[in-house]
Amino acid sequence: MKIIMWILGLLVALVAFVYVAAFTSVGNATVKPLIETEIQKQTHLPSKLAVFHLRMSEFEIKLVLNKNNTIHLKGDYSLFSQSFDILYNVRLEELRTLKPLTQTQLQSSFHTNGKIKGDMKLINVDGKSDVAKSATDYHVTLTDLNPTSIIAKIDSADLASLLYMLNQKEYAKAKIDLDVNFKNITPHKLDGNIILLTKNGALNSGVLKKDFNVTIPKTAFNMKLDANLNGDAVDYSYLLNSNLAKITSAGHVIPQPLNLNLTYNIDVKELALLKPISGADVRGPLRLSGKVKGSKEMMAVSGKTDIAASNTTFSAVLKDFAPKSVKADIKGLHLEKLLYMVKQPHYADALFDMNVDIANADMKKLQGVVQTNIRKGLVDSRYMTKAYEFSSKMPRTTFSAKTYTTLNKNIIDTKVNFLSTLANLDVKKARFDMNDKSINSDYRVDIKDLDKLYFVTERHLKGGVIANGELKKAKDLDFTAHSNIAGGKLDAKLHNDDFHADLNALKTLDILDMLIYPKIFKATIDADLDYNLAKSKGKLSGFLSHGSFMKNQALDLVKKYAHTNLYDQKFKGDVNADINKEKIVAAFDLRSNTSSIKSKNTKLNTLTKKINSKIEIIANKNPLTITLKGDIKSPRVGVDASKLITKEATKALQKEAKKYLDKETTKQLQKEAGKLFKGLF
Repeated sequence: MKIIMWILGLLVALVAFVYVAAFTSVGNATVKPLIETEIQKQTHLPSKLAVFHLRMSEFEIKLVLNKNNTIHLKGDYSLFSQSFDILYNVRLEELRTLKPLTQTQLQSSFHTNGKIKGDMKLINVDGKSDVAKSATDYHVTLTDLNPTSIIAKIDSADLASLLYMLNQKEYAKAKIDLDVNFKNITPHKLDGNIILLTKNGALNSGVLKKDFNVTIPKTAFNMKLDANLNGDAVDYSYLLNSNLAKITSAGHVIPQPLNLNLTYNIDVKELALLKPISGADVRGPLRLSGKVKGSKEMMAVSGKTDIAASNTTFSAVLKDFAPKSVKADIKGLHLEKLLYMVKQPHYADALFDMNVDIANADMKKLQGVVQTNIRKGLVDSRYMTKAYEFSSKMPRTTFSAKTYTTLNKNIIDTKVNFLSTLANLDVKKARFDMNDKSINSDYRVDIKDLDKLYFVTERHLKGGVIANGELKKAKDLDFTAHSNIAGGKLDAKLHNDDFHADLNALKTLDILDMLIYPKIFKATIDADLDYNLAKSKGKLSGFLSHGSFMKNQALDLVKKYAHTNLYDQKFKGDVNADINKEKIVAAFDLRSNTSSIKSKNTKLNTLTKKINSKIEIIANKNPLTITLKGDIKSPRVGVDASKLITKEATKALQKEAKKYLDKETTKQLQKEAGKLFKGLF
């Protein structure tokens, strides 16, 4: 019996201790510092309990988080029924000082007050707030301490104030109404709807210009979202309307696991507005509409657009949000509008068609076909001339092109047919390896009129040329060219900057005709040319055969002074040239059975079209020097016949002296006469 009495005594003492500690002024004063210390640890703020009053059935607590930020709770409760009826008042006048608690920088103030009533099984919260200068009423129901329903009405919240509160710049102004009516927010048992209205919206052009370098006109907007929640599903409709863009969307969404069935429509009057969101530096209008249907595992996206004034449709299948297959059909895209959209210069006008059918969009298993057609192309000659600093205006140039591309894993094979008034290009297979970025392509180029390339070559040319070969680009650049040109054959190859060409049996008359030079020499030439593109330097080594001269002033003078007709003789010999940019220094040594023509230092300037040449001619043992200076087409011709005249005069004197003098005297006279004529000429 004594033991029972001791136990009862201990229990009474314990209850008395707890009562005194928890529910009396003395006990409150004792516990208060301990509670403050714990709150300070949790909030990381110098929090104080300005009021801490706890009794058996009532309490009042006023927590001062820091200066000007308080939370006040007051009410009744029952320990036995675990019920309560509490009034609360939250006044946060300086949100910026609560960063240690909120973990984000907030601004301005926040006020809310209301009543919390119920027990541990069912709690009802009714309150009001002035968040973002609004008139807000809300009701929240908690079952077993978990939110099960929310009803809230926010009237005329100020968007600028809300952005400031969230420490964001005032990108826009608007009034926001929000009506939330969730009868049940229990996961998988959702039942309710949301209506969000944004009225009298206006973008802040100055802030957008400063922060994103986006220049937009004065822009007003309104927005409406109407969403109904039922179980796991959401049925919604959305509208954003402004003088720059209109966006609408509606459909059925199941967030978890994700399942979509929706439509979308986007009408953007100026794409530059979206740069802060998309990061794309583009401009101009865009209209886009389509459908999205499926789940994360398999989703179908389709749509149509008038991008760059085209009629474009597309569809794609996504697997785990990655493209599985893609189809697109573009008709009548205006190239000049696309260039404007992506902020590129106006290179040309053209209509562009493209058909894309990629059966497997996995980059490791890529399979598909892409076909393009460019028609009605017209190069902007004025822009090209200015941009590339051509010395003369690029001629009016029209073009068209067709390509056919197959995609097979890392290999892209393309067939090209390009036609223009400058040149035609045909490629049967251009292969690009995406792994090593190498290119291997054949080609055939047909230039009908070389003179149309004057704006590039800076020299007038006559006739046309057809060439074919291969292009390879991996670590090194290798290029080959083969052409039947000037009555012969050209075989050339380029390795990086080093160019080598073999000229076989080219006809000099055809070459001179192509270069629009005087046709003074008819021959066949075989030569090797080595030229470095980076240094613009090279060397030509060749051999002329079956050579004969055409009618020209120089050989007419030879015929006059040397009494020799070189037109009837056949010549052959070596020809060499050193090339340094536009300057050419040539040497040649041509011989026939009885005559020779030599020059060691003939200078040509392909830019100024000037020549400076000294040619030594021996015509049937008759020496003659001819100089050519000035314009290549009609140079000034000079003749130095002193050697020939000296020879002829000496022979004449010798003939006359033989009649009167002995041999010794004649020899001496011949020697002195030679000195005399040498001095004269």
